[in-house]
Amino acid sequence: MTAFVVDLLLMLLDLLRCVLRAAAQTVVRPRLKRVDGELVLITGAGGALGRLFALEFAREGARLVLWDCDRAANERTAALARETGVAVHAYTVDLSRRRDVYRAAERVRADAGDVTVLVNNAGVVAGRRLLDCPDELLERTLLVNCHALFWMTKAFLPPMKVTNHGHIVTIASALGLFSTACVADYCASKFGAVGFHESLTHQLHAENLNGIKTTLVCPYIVDTGMFAGCEIRKELRGLIPPLDPLYTVKQSMKAILGEQRMICIPRLMYIPLLTRALLPWDANVATYRFMGGDTCMMPFIKNAGDESGQRPNPLTAFR
Repeated sequence: MTAFVVDLLLMLLDLLRCVLRAAAQTVVRPRLKRVDGELVLITGAGGALGRLFALEFAREGARLVLWDCDRAANERTAALARETGVAVHAYTVDLSRRRDVYRAAERVRADAGDVTVLVNNAGVVAGRRLLDCPDELLERTLLVNCHALFWMTKAFLPPMKVTNHGHIVTIASALGLFSTACVADYCASKFGAVGFHESLTHQLHAENLNGIKTTLVCPYIVDTGMFAGCEIRKELRGLIPPLDPLYTVKQSMKAILGEQRMICIPRLMYIPLLTRALLPWDANVATYRFMGGDTCMMPFIKNAGDESGQRPNPLTAFR
């Protein structure tokens, strides 16, 4: 019993220390680590966010490994990154294919060495209502956005564990913390991504692998065209507009280099996360309806071709 009381007091002191440190970091900019010479792998590197992440890491002096299913877009990112003078390796990889992921991982090890920073950035969305969406597209969203995280981690974590050094970044979404209508595939995959990331973080901590850092990034809708047409109530659009891609990546980089465990972008996204946990379901629904959050994806679905009969190419939906 005495041991329990002592552990309880130590836990409360540790809790207070963590809260005070987090509060201090909102005022005092945390010390940022160096990543020059690190080997950084970025998935979805041909998309808007992936390209910006690649250029930011290149400016920090990191060596790059770029993965994307779109060879041309990935090569454009690689060319821009090489202009900064860093070494870049580009690979065409379909993250929905498990064997392709493991084969590409072996090529990376042979060509460039062990990855020390893994940025799981790639993401897709079907862009159709659940009952109108073919199973193949639903499966693809889950494979790319969620299952691939397992395969990527299994492929690249072991060498990090040997040296107790590395960083795993999951670019999830605010829709992995709370949901909305018409994008069941995306919400489910991002909830899975958040759960996977948090469990992995706990596992690393339990194994005393404190040299391997993790960062979970949960942005609001980013203005990359992935959710074109999505809009909340017009009176609130100025308060919560779609995020600028560069701003999103800059904020994410601060969190990564500052070894922050989790970041919601913008900070307003912490509010619905808290209300979802604290308020009754009906209260959250009332808030959603007031903000237009329950129907915000309707214009996106229409733009994606759900009501017109046109069908988007899922390969172009990578961010």
